[in-house]
Amino acid sequence: MPKANPKGIYANKNLRLDNIKVYGFDYDYTLAHYSSNLQTLIYDLAKQHLVNEFKYPESCMEFKYDPSFPIRGLYYDKVKGCLMKLDFFGSIEPGSCYFGRRKLSHEEIDEIYGTRHIGRDQAGKLVCLMDFFCFSEACLIADIVQHFVDAKLEFDAGYIYEDVNRAIQHVHKSHSVHKGILSDPQKYLVKNGQLLSFLRKLKDKGKKLFLLTNSPFFFVDGGMRFMLEDSLAQQDSWRELFDVVIAKAKKPDFYTSEHPFRCYDVEKDTLEFSKVDSLLPDKVYYHGCLKTFLQITKWKGPEVIYFGDHLFSDLRGPSKAGWHTAAIIHELENEISIQNDDSYRFEQAKFHIIQELLGKLHAKVVNCQISEAYKSLLWELNDERQKARYTMKEMFNRSFGATFLTDSGQESAFAYHIHQYADVYTSKPENFFFYLPEAWLHVPYDIKILPHHVKVSSDLFKT
Repeated sequence: MPKANPKGIYANKNLRLDNIKVYGFDYDYTLAHYSSNLQTLIYDLAKQHLVNEFKYPESCMEFKYDPSFPIRGLYYDKVKGCLMKLDFFGSIEPGSCYFGRRKLSHEEIDEIYGTRHIGRDQAGKLVCLMDFFCFSEACLIADIVQHFVDAKLEFDAGYIYEDVNRAIQHVHKSHSVHKGILSDPQKYLVKNGQLLSFLRKLKDKGKKLFLLTNSPFFFVDGGMRFMLEDSLAQQDSWRELFDVVIAKAKKPDFYTSEHPFRCYDVEKDTLEFSKVDSLLPDKVYYHGCLKTFLQITKWKGPEVIYFGDHLFSDLRGPSKAGWHTAAIIHELENEISIQNDDSYRFEQAKFHIIQELLGKLHAKVVNCQISEAYKSLLWELNDERQKARYTMKEMFNRSFGATFLTDSGQESAFAYHIHQYADVYTSKPENFFFYLPEAWLHVPYDIKILPHHVKVSSDLFKT
């Protein structure tokens, strides 16, 4: 089986980079690379807000963020209180459904939902946790549910979600997380000279660049200065790399509203009152909307590609506006590296071979009597299949497995959203540095869902 490139760019739609004249970027988890300490910071700040402002029990202050528990793309049921992973078709993944921190058995899932498949009537009760603070959010929700269960306190699962979500939103809107990061950038931010090389390469090729972020300017400026301080000359500024800089854009409303742009005075930290009818490279702008942005810049949709981490606020809006979209998924690099490892590939091949064999054996016993020895063989094979499945799952995440795959090797619901909203996806924007700006990115001819997944060849079953 061929191996996928952990730093590769994977195409869901054919894309000619020579047709792209404008490159747009989000800041958080796109241009900015964070260490694992960030989720702990967000978790702790949100936890403190729940206790101090929402009067949650003081004992909640003892909670610790567990980086081994959550993955991106989980769903929380605001009625039942379950945190779960869904597959591509919206079915609950067995072994990846939790009530608090307790994993539910197959029987408990059936008792709660009646079926593994989440129908349209139930889908509205689920919230998807997909943005860059979903890890701390999912962990905090599960910890609070577990705490109330252990304390035998009555609670409403919907209230817990609303409170945790409001606490995490407060952490960002109050800028407490921004100030925390900038107070110790060495702890939270990762320096990245390769990013500067990529952006300069685009500029040298005559491409236009813009920054469109929900973060405030002081945070973006402090972060960019730190990350590029070893690469930029002393007299240079990161802002010279961009033709337009827009902060506090209020995505996803930016794509549908008609909010006016306001010019931001960097020195005075205030918004100016004059009308904005041009977007200049030496200025910083706040708010605004897509309609005005396109009217001023005259940049046509198909000429633009936008890089973002959040599938809904960063990519769904641009895709509807006719922009090309590039999803930045940092977990991709690690997950591909695991898939390339010989131990994983061995278990993957074993799982698919047994799965194929079981299918053939079951096909032969329909409507006929089978011996006890035959039944025993089927059970033994099924046990070996389950062992291979659990072994592969634990290589990624013990609680929920891989981000893009279910335990049975099918694509996850998160993979569905990548497939739907991202023209291309990769682990970091600077991976584009290794591709010519004139490159053509093609969808593999034998692709099923996501092109970075290496499928076991059917030739294996002929041996």
